[in-house]
Amino acid sequence: MTIRDVYIVDAVRTPIGRFGGALAGVRPDDLAAHVVRALVERTPELDPARIDDVYFGDANGAGEDNRDVARMAVLLAGLPVSVPGATVNRLCGSGLEAVIQAARAVALGDASVILAGGVESMSRAPWVLQKPERAFPAGHQQLYSTTLGWRMTNPAMPPEWTVSLGEGAELVADRHGVTREQQDAFALASHQKAAEAWAKGRYDGEVVAYPGADLTRDESIRDDTSLAALARLKPSFRTEGGTVTAGNASPLNDGAAALLITDEEGLRATGREPLARVRASAVTGIEPQLFGLGPVEAVRRALAKSGRGFADLTVFELNEAFAAQSLGCLAEWPELDPAVVNPRGGAIAIGHPLGASGARLAGAVAHQLAEAGSGTGLAALCIGVGQGLALVLER
Repeated sequence: MTIRDVYIVDAVRTPIGRFGGALAGVRPDDLAAHVVRALVERTPELDPARIDDVYFGDANGAGEDNRDVARMAVLLAGLPVSVPGATVNRLCGSGLEAVIQAARAVALGDASVILAGGVESMSRAPWVLQKPERAFPAGHQQLYSTTLGWRMTNPAMPPEWTVSLGEGAELVADRHGVTREQQDAFALASHQKAAEAWAKGRYDGEVVAYPGADLTRDESIRDDTSLAALARLKPSFRTEGGTVTAGNASPLNDGAAALLITDEEGLRATGREPLARVRASAVTGIEPQLFGLGPVEAVRRALAKSGRGFADLTVFELNEAFAAQSLGCLAEWPELDPAVVNPRGGAIAIGHPLGASGARLAGAVAHQLAEAGSGTGLAALCIGVGQGLALVLER
């Protein structure tokens, strides 16, 4: 079997909205449809009927994103009904998982043109009610929020596995001796880099605003924050000796992202020059409570598969679920130059709409490689319940 080269032709995303913010009134299937439509419109030479499939990541799927949000996006975007769609879930890695699965299908010759991306509306994630054990219960019933984290946990799970995400970040901070001051400094740098990138127009080529929503820039960026302001925030998860706060963690967000992925034949049909080529990917598992360190081994394996090393990296987009876990990962890659990591800010400032984040990272790497003209890029995320996912691109 011949393995085909896989190209990322284009990548778009919405501005990322705050929880309850400018995108809270937009359904997740409409957010997904918007980036699908925008991606197709930016490549007018491509006949939409040539799209073989659409893969979308979605971490929740419990509300308006139910019933296969990828297929809903195809229909709502006005693509031909012959274009199918599949939704994938690897929690925080869902959007990157969609990109990797699409690239794999193209590499194996199962498809020539695929759209891949991710979506999440954490604002609109519903409460859910379990069915009672028996009919007509007389007592009160419990609602569970599906916005984030464990719910309806299986009692067979060891309790050390099912700690909150924030406590998991605290455990990583404990393991690597990451201080509150280091976390706050990392968070401040994320906001500063993101604000500067927006001011310099670095995101103009990839962000497509949602029509009717008053949002043209990522809504969680705090231009005016400072170390003093971050230091005033109380720990969110540990009352005694805690270091993780709302200021040095990613917020809750809404948004969508999508990429156009092709082989050589599909690339010719677009009439465009690709942004980057897919080189390798890897996924790994780790103890669930240490999920924040999930990318450590995944990144090493992806680089080894690609025949590249940390010294070869032009850009590395590492999802900032928490400053503590990002710093923990960086501590385990001593050969990595931190200057190439998240040069335009990360999720602490930009936001982390779960199912969309991985696609956002892959798109950001592709655009930055295209601007550089050549090089190797890496996108990676930690994933709740203990996984790591990484993708290597090159140009």
